Amino acid sequence: MHGRNEASVNAGVAAVRAAGGQAFGFVADLSSLAECRRLAAEVAARGDLTALVNNAGVGFGRPGSGRELSRDGFELRWAVNYLAPVVITHGLLDTLRANAPADIVNVGSAGQVPIDFDDLQLERHYDGTVAYRRAKLALAAWTFQLAEELHDSGVRVNCLHPASLMDTAMVNEAGVTSVSTVDEGGAATLRLIMSPSGTGKFYNGAREAKAHPDAYDRSIRERLAEVTAEAVRLTP
Repeated sequence: MHGRNEASVNAGVAAVRAAGGQAFGFVADLSSLAECRRLAAEVAARGDLTALVNNAGVGFGRPGSGRELSRDGFELRWAVNYLAPVVITHGLLDTLRANAPADIVNVGSAGQVPIDFDDLQLERHYDGTVAYRRAKLALAAWTFQLAEELHDSGVRVNCLHPASLMDTAMVNEAGVTSVSTVDEGGAATLRLIMSPSGTGKFYNGAREAKAHPDAYDRSIRERLAEVTAEAVRLTP
């Protein structure tokens, strides 16, 4: 179990253990790619990982809030909702391959918008909702690309919109009324791990669905791979 606040992580671990489960906590701020690498190395050192759920994210933000930057200087939603899962996953691929069959579930969103590569960091026209949805499109596109690269490895990779507007802190912060529960989203996530049905797919809850058309466009995937590699290369 990961979190950026040690007290919250400890509380979560304690709750799982109190319910009869087994849990271990890891603390990292995913707005720092260096901490993402450290987190992956710490989890990989255990050697027992068989399922990775990339769920941490930053929402739309408070109404009227402005553009924010990650610790590495990237637009915050792009950094946490997209670059962080990429870095963490690549740091754990060897472990997942060794323990195959294994699963990677990238928690995305049904709300996706095209990526403007000429204003990748949204310096000219910032909007929190657009920033969030654009990062989720990137996450879906990368999911499908990674699934192809890991074909026949025994590692399944899927993207999931778990439920709409769950009662989470990010939804509450945006001033939006929740329409579903975290338990609903959790059940959809667990289903992908416990009842696997392929790889390289997009799910809306329990149903197989379609991501934005751009996520399947190979030219967009190639451009995304280029800017992603450049961003990762430039960070220590």
